Amino acid sequence: MIEFLKPSDYVDSDHPEVVNKAKELSRGSDDPVLVAKACFEFVRDEIKHSWDFQLNPVTCRASDVLKYGTGYCYAKSHLLAALLRANQIPAGLCYQRIAHDAPAFCLHGLNAVFLEPYGWYRIDARGNKPGVNAEFCPPSEKLAFPIFSDGEADLPEIWTEPLPVVVKVLEMYNDYLQVAKNLPDIPVMRISPVQLTPTTQRVQSLKSKRT
Repeated sequence: MIEFLKPSDYVDSDHPEVVNKAKELSRGSDDPVLVAKACFEFVRDEIKHSWDFQLNPVTCRASDVLKYGTGYCYAKSHLLAALLRANQIPAGLCYQRIAHDAPAFCLHGLNAVFLEPYGWYRIDARGNKPGVNAEFCPPSEKLAFPIFSDGEADLPEIWTEPLPVVVKVLEMYNDYLQVAKNLPDIPVMRISPVQLTPTTQRVQSLKSKRT
C-alpha cells in the first residue's frame, strides 16, 4: 500500500503547490472519505478537460495540471492521485479502453482510491457534460463511461505510475488537437487472472459493468 502514497515524476504529490491545494481541500478534516470527495470534485469541476474546452497547453505532470487548470482525462487523474496522496490517502491510476470514432479505440484515464471501509473504489474526474455524469458515491461506482461495445474493457490493474504509452502522447504533442488525433491505446488480451504478473495492484472487487 505504501507505493500508492509515494510521490513520483508525474504524480508529484510533494510539489509545494500540490501540497498547499491538498491541505486547502482537506479543510482540516480527518475523514478520508470527505477529503477524497473534496479532491475528486475539485479536479472534476475546476480543472477543465482539454478537449471539452479546447485548451492548451497539453499537461501531464500533476503540478502542471494544477498550474494551468487544464488537462486530458489522463492528466486530470495524475492530479487527483497527487492530491489524494498529499492527504495521505492511497490512490492509483486506472484505465478503460473505450470506443472512439468507431471502429477505433482509445484509453480513458481514471483513478482508484483506497477508503475504509470500502476498499479500492474507482472514481472518474474527467469532467461532466451532457451525457457524462460521474459522481463520488461509495460504495457504488458512477463513472463517466459505461462499457458497452466489443473491444471495450475495464482494465483491472491499479497502477502507481501512468502507463508509458499515455506519457508518450502527452509529452510528444504540444497542442490539444494533436493529442485528440493520437489518443493512446493498447490491445486487450483475454487471459485468465492467474496468468497476470503481479507487477501492479489488482482490483479484486471491481467487475466490468454498465452504470
